[in-house]
Amino acid sequence: MSNEVNALIVDCIEGKRIAQRELYLLYAPKMLGICYRYTKSLEDAEDVLQEGFIKIFTRIKQYKGDGDFVGWMSIIMVNSAIDYINKNKRYKNDLQITDIPVNVKSDENPELYIDTKDLVEEIRRLPLLYQLVFNLIAVEGYNHLEVAELLKTNVNTVRSRYSRARTMLITEIKKNEELQLN
Repeated sequence: MSNEVNALIVDCIEGKRIAQRELYLLYAPKMLGICYRYTKSLEDAEDVLQEGFIKIFTRIKQYKGDGDFVGWMSIIMVNSAIDYINKNKRYKNDLQITDIPVNVKSDENPELYIDTKDLVEEIRRLPLLYQLVFNLIAVEGYNHLEVAELLKTNVNTVRSRYSRARTMLITEIKKNEELQLN
């Protein structure tokens, strides 16, 4: 971490508003990307971003400097997104998930080619709980047990949702490839 960022962190701990603004401007675009992966709209992502930064500034004294600061902030943003989803009425129906039939999982490892932007959009089309689990494991790097704890659910449920999310994504990507070839 640069000396400039270290100085901003120290100034934020001291409650200096100018430092908070600079830290926000420096990291808001990256943190907004994290928030957007978990929400339905840019407006919701911006709400989560604001809540997340409030938590960052109130908890910044807890950051010990021994780990990656961006990683520390990312964890707060992911938790803020999960809190937002759990509290927001718009997401309630999406959280009431029933089993969705999917194609049988194949042991083959298909070579699929997809643009990053298209992949992000396919992930966003997943049912909310599948999207959450997929993002937490495949994008954020959490393990199944950590995701189960974050979402307050059973680890086997997390494994199942992650597997189904992967299967759904592969199926959709294959469909899109076939459409492009025809």
